[in-house]
Amino acid sequence: MNHLQGQGMQIKVDTLNHPAVIKLLKEHMDDMTATSPPESVHALSQEALQEPGTILWTSWRDNKLLGCAAIKPISNSHAELKSMRTVAEARNQGVASALLLHIIEQLKSDGYQQLSLETGSMSFFKPARELYKKFGFKYCSPFAHYQPDPNSNFMTLELG
Repeated sequence: MNHLQGQGMQIKVDTLNHPAVIKLLKEHMDDMTATSPPESVHALSQEALQEPGTILWTSWRDNKLLGCAAIKPISNSHAELKSMRTVAEARNQGVASALLLHIIEQLKSDGYQQLSLETGSMSFFKPARELYKKFGFKYCSPFAHYQPDPNSNFMTLELG
């Protein structure tokens, strides 16, 4: 349990049944489409977040949604971090760090060796890139189905 969970934050595997989760993911997709060209938007749709193997985690405090993040397996040992988002009123309170730490710990315990992600190269995405660097992610080449894209940065973390 991380320190934020000890302060009343709960992280759980979730579904797309709660209106607050649906709203947050819509805001996420709206921001991605407003910030990146259509061919460079790689956020998962609500339908894709419900595909087998994809796991959505949400964080809550006092029944209020704080944030969400998802992973999509690439192989038995490699997963991709997708759709990480914090609600506006909870930003800069450690929500994203707590979610990321939780996901890393869970993936390690599930035997994954690597966690990779794609994020934008624009200044809008700089706080996200800084967060990932803080957790040890390193820039890498495109992975899985991705192709080189000047609007994308690719990062990876060895979990072993």
